[in-house]
Amino acid sequence: MATVMIDRPADVGARRGVMLAVLLLGQFMALLDTSVVNVAMPTIGAGFHASGAWLQLVVGGYMVAYAMTLITGARLGDLYGRRRMYLIGVVLFTLASLACGLAPAILPLALFRFAQGMAAAVMVPQIISVIQTHFTGPARAKALSAYGVTLSAGQVAGLVVGGLLLAANLFGSQWRPIFLINVPVGILLAVLVPRLVPADRPTAARRLDLTGLAISTCAVLLLVLPMVIGHELGWPRWTFVCFVAGLVLAVVFVRVERRVDDPLLNLDVLRTRGLGAGIATLACTLLAVAGFMFSFTLHLQNGLGQSALRSGLTWLPFAVTFGLVGFCWRSLPSPLHYLVVPTGLALCVLGYVGIGLAQLSAGSLVWPALVLAGAGMGLSASPLVTQALVHVPLSRAADASGILTTTIQLAQVGGVTIFGTLFLSGDSLTTTSWFLALAAAIGIVAGGFLARSVRQA
Repeated sequence: MATVMIDRPADVGARRGVMLAVLLLGQFMALLDTSVVNVAMPTIGAGFHASGAWLQLVVGGYMVAYAMTLITGARLGDLYGRRRMYLIGVVLFTLASLACGLAPAILPLALFRFAQGMAAAVMVPQIISVIQTHFTGPARAKALSAYGVTLSAGQVAGLVVGGLLLAANLFGSQWRPIFLINVPVGILLAVLVPRLVPADRPTAARRLDLTGLAISTCAVLLLVLPMVIGHELGWPRWTFVCFVAGLVLAVVFVRVERRVDDPLLNLDVLRTRGLGAGIATLACTLLAVAGFMFSFTLHLQNGLGQSALRSGLTWLPFAVTFGLVGFCWRSLPSPLHYLVVPTGLALCVLGYVGIGLAQLSAGSLVWPALVLAGAGMGLSASPLVTQALVHVPLSRAADASGILTTTIQLAQVGGVTIFGTLFLSGDSLTTTSWFLALAAAIGIVAGGFLARSVRQA
């Protein structure tokens, strides 16, 4: 693996907050585009007279491309420079967003969404690596906490922003602004990144593990593709064959990576104290919240007949509470920090149960339940990333970033698939909420192991 020498300008400390904002804005854009399209699907379908299968490709193409190239994106940053790859990812993402916004038909839109997902996979893994490299001590903990808040804030914001843009119908452009809004943001980032993010350069021989790249890409593709389009197609037999083949390839990938001298992903990083428990906890947390956001939004729009704007605004109690708690949890006494993740997940359990009970009580519990779930996510997601990565050495930053970002994407796709299928199969939101609570409860168990590693630190 390449050894990376880092330039540390004297003024990096003074610009650290702005540098973090530049990094997190890229993460925010990528996550925003994961959820904002869901709100616009009816409008896009009507504009192009597109079938449900085509619309699923518009949504799923982004997620498939994003998930299957994240590990490769992390390694490219390690080999060719994290700032360089982040900037390339930003530029490609901006161009793909422009192309999506100007797409003349549904097929080009689906293809541009695929390109957008690949660009996001080049951009996003560099963020954790840069934070791990250029932030130390309390500054790193705060930066990773802000990253944790951004993970869910981007998705919730997508629902709200999507509703607002569709309702505004700027210049009669209907759904197109949900993509075009990325263009000025991307241009701003392209200007600021070279000025605010310190350069890093590899000094050792550069070598990309092409065998590992091919196996990992195929494995993730075979795992994600059935989850993205399986329900729309009625779960044909080949989707299950693909999923099993993906699991087999994942095992092959692990065996191959343990034998090569310069692996695409050094799996020894999983021996880092707290990382395994942190990844398991993060997977349960995001599995539940992604399923919750998908099923509850469908309930609001299809079940209750709410407009995209109104359904987006319904999420405000969740979003506001999430943001406040996510940024304020560090004011708690330090000896209690190891408990915040399990406590936050316990609040999520109560929130999901409250959503289920709200359907049995004429909806009077919806807002309190959203506040509980938002507080729980703020208390768990924000410190979770910090605690999972606290012991990862700088030499393994790219490996940890690749594993973490891939876990995030797989968990989100899995949450939409599992709980979305449960909800769309005719089960009520109440039943779906019970299973959401169960997933969060499993996260509490994993969070207990993480808490023990944090307490022993």
